[in-house]
Amino acid sequence: MLWIKRASLRKVNSTVALTLTLLLLMLIGGYISAIWGYAIGHEAIEGVNQPDSRPAGKIGFRKNKSQQQQGVVMLKEADVLAAVKARIDGKGKKAKPEKPLIENPQDNKRSSTKSKLVAESESPQPGFPMIHKTEGVSLEIASARFSGGALQLKMNFKNEGDRTIRFLSSFLDVTNERGQTLSANTEGFPEELPANGKTVVSTLSISTALLDNVQKISLHLTDYPEQRLQLQMLNIPVVR
Repeated sequence: MLWIKRASLRKVNSTVALTLTLLLLMLIGGYISAIWGYAIGHEAIEGVNQPDSRPAGKIGFRKNKSQQQQGVVMLKEADVLAAVKARIDGKGKKAKPEKPLIENPQDNKRSSTKSKLVAESESPQPGFPMIHKTEGVSLEIASARFSGGALQLKMNFKNEGDRTIRFLSSFLDVTNERGQTLSANTEGFPEELPANGKTVVSTLSISTALLDNVQKISLHLTDYPEQRLQLQMLNIPVVR
């Protein structure tokens, strides 16, 4: 019996020793793995900065972004074509202005007088002026010419009625002879036309890119907001 108890005790002691040895090896292996993993992870993220989560930083980023968006300016096609034409003709920003050899006020006066006489002696363009009048309000197309890559129509408005007429430039419809709508820009367009009989001069510009194979255009304008007054100018020749 004593021998059996001693054999059992030895067996239990060897099992406990083996278990403790395995646990010790597991702890050592886990510690080595943790150190190794930490070293690899630290090397992998080296040089990576934490993103700025401060509210002030976000506000500054949004402000810079909005300023960049506000800095974008869209150029008009007519202005771009005019700049290209001026650069081709040698009148761009890098072209040096020509200076007269002798500046004489009398010569300038004579030149101005001569230019004025030439302008007054020029004959009107064929088909112009064109006038349409209704209810005391008249629309006159005085001339048409190509300038800066666009067809420019000189329009004269006059109100000889008894009330002020209001217009919107968006109510001005421009079409070609096929009834297709053309995009146009206006300068000096009268939003209010007082009943004083005075002439208001305005300019209508249409890009030449829209006038391919176009021989005639028409204008239609109504007052705002009543839309009772109807001004129209049909078959305006496209002078080339």
